Amino acid sequence: MACKSCSSGSCGSTSTSGEVKGCQSNGGCGSGGCNKMNVFDWLSDLDVPSFQRYHIVEVKFKGGRKEYFRNADQLELHTGDSVMVDSSSGTQLGVVSLQGELVRLQLLKKNIKDDDKVKNIFRLATEKDIEKHEQAMARDLPTMYRGRQIISDLKLNMKLSDVEFQSDGAKAIFYYSSEDRVDFRELIKLLATEFKIRVEMKQISLRQEAGRLGGIGVCGRELCCSTWLTDFKNVTTSAARYQNLSLNPVKLSGQCGRLKCCLNYELETYMDALKSIPTIEGRLKTKRGEAILQKTDIFKRMMWFGIVGEEAIWIPVSCDRVAEIVDLNKKGIIPESFEDLNPDAPAVEKPTLSELNSDLERMDKKYGGAKSGNRNNRNNRGNRDGGNRGPRAEGQDRGPRSDRGPRPDRGPRPPRPEGENRGPRPEGQERGPRSEGQNRPEGSTPAADGGTATPKPFKKKKKFKPRPPRDGAAPTPEA
Repeated sequence: MACKSCSSGSCGSTSTSGEVKGCQSNGGCGSGGCNKMNVFDWLSDLDVPSFQRYHIVEVKFKGGRKEYFRNADQLELHTGDSVMVDSSSGTQLGVVSLQGELVRLQLLKKNIKDDDKVKNIFRLATEKDIEKHEQAMARDLPTMYRGRQIISDLKLNMKLSDVEFQSDGAKAIFYYSSEDRVDFRELIKLLATEFKIRVEMKQISLRQEAGRLGGIGVCGRELCCSTWLTDFKNVTTSAARYQNLSLNPVKLSGQCGRLKCCLNYELETYMDALKSIPTIEGRLKTKRGEAILQKTDIFKRMMWFGIVGEEAIWIPVSCDRVAEIVDLNKKGIIPESFEDLNPDAPAVEKPTLSELNSDLERMDKKYGGAKSGNRNNRNNRGNRDGGNRGPRAEGQDRGPRSDRGPRPDRGPRPPRPEGENRGPRPEGQERGPRSEGQNRPEGSTPAADGGTATPKPFKKKKKFKPRPPRDGAAPTPEA
């Protein structure tokens, strides 16, 4: 995410024709994709005369390091201009990141006084200064890799994370992190002999190391320590407990290996919300059983309890109701349940099923009369001649009908002449059993004249033969 990652050129740098390279925002990009510790100057559109402008300017160096310098010569500066400044070890090149009234606010925030300790800006950087600065920056990575090899040979318990050369190439700052005190006197001698420079060792914390290296957090955004966070506050596991977070070190740790700084962002809001949540020191007592606290939703002000023996069933209770139950238990009063807090109240009888359905029965009587009347009319229409027979007694068989006489005997049926079609069967007449000699042979079909036709011979199916392939086509496989 460094400024040199842009293929079109670094932000704020200009070409020979004077056009701005990079994203063409004069180094004031507010997206955070090109530079570290970007600041959006929302007062840059104000047209303030040069003699009324604030005389201190914020200058940014490699790794997001920022310092403040005095513009004593009243130079015409813009955000993104390269300037040569006075540092403790010599002249160094930096980029103007902020100027105007916002710089005054930053000095008040960081408690920096406007006195003689603030050093001056010499001049604007020339093309020769920028070229020399780029040559010095090109030595950072090879020097860091070689320095790590020397540290490994000396078996020192330290981690070299970054190297920063000055613009003139006469001095380099080696940033390292270590949990123990390290004696690197021999290391400084070897580094000074190897690279022919003045060496300065600077120890940084793991959070500062992650900020210098940069990266993407689990939230999908750039690390806070590499974009805007400069003051690192102490983060403890109690911050995770107050927010009801799982105490999993893998999820609570950032890329630096320490607890995430974002755990402190909403801690004050949670602390204010917890003031209205009742404190549960033990189990709540009800006549249904003792209840154990399972979960608390701080902002909804709801608490879930589980009865002993029925922990799988969670009962949601409001915080106000929980506070009332706690007060009753302190007085020695055990409520009936979470809903009924008065143990002396008379028991309310639950309605039976018939009482619950009484309304439906009344609705059926009121609006279902027409339908029931139609059913009665249909029944009366069927019994209009013979009257209502009434229910049949159990075990009583239905006897012969008195209005029907005995059926006469028909006698044997005469034989049908050969070749005569018998015609359609009358309605209601059933077909009698076929005699023994009249069975149809298997596979035969009745003829049109009433006789029996001979069975048709079985025809063998022809075997499919594939079509010969055309010229140039692949032959089809045989079935």
